[in-house]
Amino acid sequence: MRVFFDTNVLVYLFDADNETKKAMACSRFEAEASSAGRALMSTQVLQEFYVSVTRKLSVPLAPETAEAIVRDFSLLPIVAIDTEKILAAIHRSRMLRLSFWDTLIIEAALVGGADRLLTEDMQHGQMIEGLQIENPFLSIPQKLPT
Repeated sequence: MRVFFDTNVLVYLFDADNETKKAMACSRFEAEASSAGRALMSTQVLQEFYVSVTRKLSVPLAPETAEAIVRDFSLLPIVAIDTEKILAAIHRSRMLRLSFWDTLIIEAALVGGADRLLTEDMQHGQMIEGLQIENPFLSIPQKLPT
């Protein structure tokens, strides 16, 4: 059983502004990465991660630090995004009416043999060809608008 990590979950590992999500992301990543070969990601995730942590965090990581983290992540099983996966994602995007970027993540997870996809960007509990979408942050109480 493999667990595919979407970019947003990995970014929370380094987000000083959200300690609750950071702690939950760390717990999930450590649990899956410590089990040989269970954590899985794609080249798309590595690219998005680097850009996000060096540009989008309130306290961005230094490019050298982010590069070192990407190097560490690349020691895990990685699904390379190629033309075949891009075309499959385009088709799936049209069929499921999901964003292209989300379906590219789904394609990579399926090709990599994942049975779960950890993300906060898709519908929790949705099943796609045996892949279960899971939002690891659902147990965090949501603030109501005032």
